[in-house]
Amino acid sequence: MARVPRTRSDDRTVPRPSDPVADGAAAPRPAPPAEADVPARVREVLTGYLAARRAEAHDTEPAFATAVVDTLSGFIHQGGKRLRPTLAWWGWRAAGGAAEGPAADAALRAASALELLQTFALVHDDVMDGSSTRRGAPAVHVAFAGAHRAHGWTGDPGRYGAGLAILVGDLALAWADDLLSEAGLPPAALARARVPWRAMRTEMVAGQYLDVQKQAEGDDSEELTLRIARLKTAAYTVERPLHLGAAMAGAGEAAVAALRGYGADVGVAFQLRDDVLGMFGDPARTGKPAGDDLREGKRTYLIAMGLRRAREAGDHAAHALISSALGDPGADGATVARVRAALTELGAADAVERRIAELTRRGLDRLDSPGIEPAAAEQLRGLARRATERTR
Repeated sequence: MARVPRTRSDDRTVPRPSDPVADGAAAPRPAPPAEADVPARVREVLTGYLAARRAEAHDTEPAFATAVVDTLSGFIHQGGKRLRPTLAWWGWRAAGGAAEGPAADAALRAASALELLQTFALVHDDVMDGSSTRRGAPAVHVAFAGAHRAHGWTGDPGRYGAGLAILVGDLALAWADDLLSEAGLPPAALARARVPWRAMRTEMVAGQYLDVQKQAEGDDSEELTLRIARLKTAAYTVERPLHLGAAMAGAGEAAVAALRGYGADVGVAFQLRDDVLGMFGDPARTGKPAGDDLREGKRTYLIAMGLRRAREAGDHAAHALISSALGDPGADGATVARVRAALTELGAADAVERRIAELTRRGLDRLDSPGIEPAAAEQLRGLARRATERTR
């Protein structure tokens, strides 16, 4: 059941907000030293937090600490861009939150909880999708199943692996809530942060449900594809992390609305760009073979648009080609090339590019709100351009 290693959207090259912008755009002003490398600071928070929680878990049950907690810690330290905590930090700064000091430290610890939430989502997602790899290594459930086989234990290795992986995800979710609650935020700030936190947890599960249901029904409508992108990527990856940071800082309604609007637009544009790269991208840049999303049966917005345009044009050959390749793990390079050509001839690729450009422009315009700190707005503009450009 080995499959080509998958690299999900959270693992592909994602620029940090502090990266320079492209295409001649003005570079953001240098960030203060304390926030020059937010991902590194997040890693420090998580390292200390996980070590403390492991000690507690070991006192409860040493075998649990070794099997489940160490797997959770290893997964978190294995990779990831810390994109969500970084965006929460810039949401905090955009709303006037301090760059340094006790309040900034508490905000950073609270933002770090997003990485645990992300771990919960990825580990469970891999179980549901039957994915064999994650971040260039065996997926958690696969690794546990392999250990079962190596030890010659009784029972079904697959069920054992899935069961323990689910526990790893459950623990990550529980500890994400704990870290947010124990971050040191003042009671009023914590109460405000709970609003986007609650919404985000519901949205991400709802998005996953729609994704699973869409695959079961074979629904390839563009509207549903965008709805899933909105919930699974835009809200969970960009919009709500920004909202969380802004809420901690006590942002006004106008600033929250601007940041959420930016996050919704840029988040969807980012997912659409990821879809295009999955079909047309250079494997040396994307980290995955071109056409892998097609082989996995992902009904992306690009594919949905191509199928609709083929139906409307009465191009039965193009429709049959795309449909037959979708979900075919044996689709070779020549087949993928023919699908790419069909999507181009149908005008689907250009239409998606126009949608990406439109969403990005609209998202950038939202940052002109007077309630957003200019330096943070520049960082977010850089992120949007880098995350949605054609050559990413």
